[in-house]
Amino acid sequence: MAAQHRPTARRIALGHELRELRKQAGLSLLEAVQGLPFSDTKLQRVETGLQDLRSAGDLRKLLTRYGVTDDEDVERLVATQRGASSQEWWTDHTGYMSSGMPRFLGIEAAALEIRAYHPMLVFGLLQTEAYARIRHEQAKPIDETTSEFVDHNVQMRMKRKEALTRDGDPLKLWVILNEPALRYVVGDADVMREQYGEINKLATLDNVTVQVLPQTMRGYLPVHDFMILNLGDTMPSTVQVDTAFGVASLSDKPREVGKFSRRFEALSRSALPPEDTPQFLHQLSREITE
Repeated sequence: MAAQHRPTARRIALGHELRELRKQAGLSLLEAVQGLPFSDTKLQRVETGLQDLRSAGDLRKLLTRYGVTDDEDVERLVATQRGASSQEWWTDHTGYMSSGMPRFLGIEAAALEIRAYHPMLVFGLLQTEAYARIRHEQAKPIDETTSEFVDHNVQMRMKRKEALTRDGDPLKLWVILNEPALRYVVGDADVMREQYGEINKLATLDNVTVQVLPQTMRGYLPVHDFMILNLGDTMPSTVQVDTAFGVASLSDKPREVGKFSRRFEALSRSALPPEDTPQFLHQLSREITE
């Protein structure tokens, strides 16, 4: 399924358009729901893509409130609403996710392009199954998770990775990895050699770019990982930052997106060019066997 046609992508797009229509009508959330069979809190969740307006009748009433009378516009939005009500592939995994993860997965699945930086670990969509599993196993006694939790999360990681090789519209990915993220040994030398090989293999794809930020770099260096997700023309770009509580913090505010975009651009200027990545990883692979 194309990214922009996924249920969550439709829900986010519908919510964004409803928010713009409400603003154009000059209405607050409370004013918008006056006399309608749902609350301002629900409308806010609908606008942010967290919830559906399941009733087409409720949507039609809301559109009337906003002054949308063109039949084509109304039917287009109703059709978008129907598409937003389907289940996503990760529905069976929701009991094994941290807070905020389902919404993030929806935004990630809707993304056309992702730019990401990670200072300490290999970025998730580049990880091998072995690397991902060991990372979750290492965290199991600390986070008090179960083997079932590990299995579900590794399965999700590998499923998410398929976006890079899907037919027709593969996800565009540009990753900057800090050198310590590549030198930190997860598992053993065999696991790391496989991981280096996987990064090199993915980096040969036209839609994947990988840069390494060398330890000798003296420029700007953020200490936290982040992602910038481009969701196309119909939805705002979004920034994602992990928190210490395992929650995916998200913002589509232009000021925040602009700030993190500038951070990424600064890192890219300081990083080695993409064509140097294979040789860099080859050297690491040799060093780890010595």
